[in-house]
Amino acid sequence: MSIESELAALHPYLLRYAQMQLRHDSLAEDVVSETLLAILEKPENFEGRSSLRTYATGILKFKVIDVLRKRGREVHVEAQDDQSLDEALDALFQQDGHWKEPPAAWQRPDSSLEQRQFFEQLQACVDKLPPRTGRVFMMREWLEQDVEEICQELGISANNCGVILYRARMQLRDCLDRHWFAGQR
Repeated sequence: MSIESELAALHPYLLRYAQMQLRHDSLAEDVVSETLLAILEKPENFEGRSSLRTYATGILKFKVIDVLRKRGREVHVEAQDDQSLDEALDALFQQDGHWKEPPAAWQRPDSSLEQRQFFEQLQACVDKLPPRTGRVFMMREWLEQDVEEICQELGISANNCGVILYRARMQLRDCLDRHWFAGQR
C-alpha cells in the first residue's frame, strides 16, 4: 500500500481528531490538509519507528496547538443569526469609535510583552525536553487530554504517564529557573 493511499485512509480519523480539538470544521480541514501535505512533501522524515497513524497524529497535534495559540491572540466578533456584522459592531462601539463598554482587564503593554516573552521561554524549555516527555506534556497541559487518552494513544500505563509528567514538570521548572527567573532575583 502506498503512503498516499494510507494517508487517504487516515483522513477521516485525522479530521475527527482536529474537529474535536478545534470545534471548527474549516479550520480542522485546513490543519489536516497541512498535515497530509507536510508528510507527502517529505516522506523520508517518516522513519517507520511508529505507525503512520501515530506519526501523522503527532504532526497534526502540533498544527492544532499552533492554531489554538493563534486563535487565543485574535478577537472574534460574531453576529447572531438575525444580526448583520455591522449591527454587531455597532453594539460594541459608540459613534466616535470608542468602546461602549471597555474590554475587561486589559494589561499594560509591558506586562503583555513580559507574558509573551515568558511563553517564548517556556516553549524553548519544552522544546528541550526528550521527545516522548515533551509529547506527553503537550498532550496533557496544552491539548488538555485526559491521562486515559494519552495512555491509549501512546500505549503507556497511567503510572508511567504520571512519572513522565512529573519529570517534565521538574525539567521545565529547572529550565525556567535557569533561563527566566534567574534574572529576576
